Amino acid sequence: MSNFWTVVSFTIRNKFRTKSFLVMTLIFAIIITIGTNLPYLISLFNNDSVKTASIGYIQSEAGSAAEGTKLAEQLKVYYTQQEQPNVVLVDFADTGSDAGNEQALKQGIIDQKIKGYLTFGDVQANGLPAVTYKSEKLLDESTTRSLQGALQNIRTEMIFKEAGLSEEQKVQLFAPVSIETMQIAAEAGTGSNTEGLSPEQQAVNMGLVSIIVIMLFFVIMVTGQLIATEITSEKGSRVMEILITSVSPLTQMFGKVFGMFLVGLFQLVLYGAVMIINLSMPQNKNAFMNWNIDFNQIDPSLIMYAVIYYLAGYFLYAMLYAAIGSIVSRTEDLAQAVMPITILSLAGFYISTFSISNPDTMLVKVASFVPFFSPFVMMLRIGLTNPPVWQVLLSLGILFVSIYIFGWLGAKIYRTGVLMYGKRPTFKELRKAMRAYKV
Repeated sequence: MSNFWTVVSFTIRNKFRTKSFLVMTLIFAIIITIGTNLPYLISLFNNDSVKTASIGYIQSEAGSAAEGTKLAEQLKVYYTQQEQPNVVLVDFADTGSDAGNEQALKQGIIDQKIKGYLTFGDVQANGLPAVTYKSEKLLDESTTRSLQGALQNIRTEMIFKEAGLSEEQKVQLFAPVSIETMQIAAEAGTGSNTEGLSPEQQAVNMGLVSIIVIMLFFVIMVTGQLIATEITSEKGSRVMEILITSVSPLTQMFGKVFGMFLVGLFQLVLYGAVMIINLSMPQNKNAFMNWNIDFNQIDPSLIMYAVIYYLAGYFLYAMLYAAIGSIVSRTEDLAQAVMPITILSLAGFYISTFSISNPDTMLVKVASFVPFFSPFVMMLRIGLTNPPVWQVLLSLGILFVSIYIFGWLGAKIYRTGVLMYGKRPTFKELRKAMRAYKV
């Protein structure tokens, strides 16, 4: 047992002395800090005041142009009545010709008096003259939508006036009809929606599940790669030959796996502390409240399952990474050797990520029982649906049995692999070495 803790402490000290590890940990802490402060940073660049666009028109009382002037005056009254109008109508004197009026309005844009201008045509079937908005801005949709809404309002008021509707009838006609939605669970399960979830709670759970899945994937991938890299580098430098004489291969393997687990746990605690500290800042609380995000709605059981699946997922992948790392003699060959494990973890991550808006598909249900995918996919189901208790227990049971099986197999491979030098890590060579060493 003393040798085990010696390997654990050696692994931890060796990793914390590595500058690249410390730099990457710091970089990810900074990224988390930026991510948690993102709503506040966005609010700094977003001006709450409504941007006002000045729009010109020709004020004329002669002929058909008078209808356009009348409509422009109605638009001016409409925007004047708004609390925060985003359009201001600016009148220009009539020059007596269409070409002269057009040139005067264009000169207004050049002089930065207006952003665009309105021209009017013949009266259409809806009772309003044809309106054209002209500006230099590409696809000026915001101003166009505002003008369309204003014209629609003017047209509606004309119809109400013709129909003789009272103000009370207008209010009743435009009174919004609302409907509340809630996600419920018809049967008891392990999800967080046993009593029903509002859209706000669903959004919080969706965001939390996304963060949990990303962090699980990140920690499992990084720590697994670190385990395989460290074992391979020790073999490449012949340090492994010295270690074998003092510590048994199994003690080395499980000591390194547990040591890296503590390193990964330190990273998780650090990242969690950075996130909590940033979220507790007053400006972030206000920013998230403006986005209708309340972290008090987080279900504690979701965090509990996240811890369980993190532990199980880590030890499953760590055993595989340790076994693969032991049969590779050069770090240049490591990336190719661990590719199958990387693909498995990526598959689980992508299934959960791309199914977050539809977590009830058959693919998600089946993948939640596959041990390589369940740490990611079952977390998705627990957070966003309400899977039966027996399904969660079955998923955990399969996962724990898989850890035992792959731990046993990984230990056999490790005992043989650490003594293999100069040969490609094929199954044939591995099996031959296992027979030679009577593993």
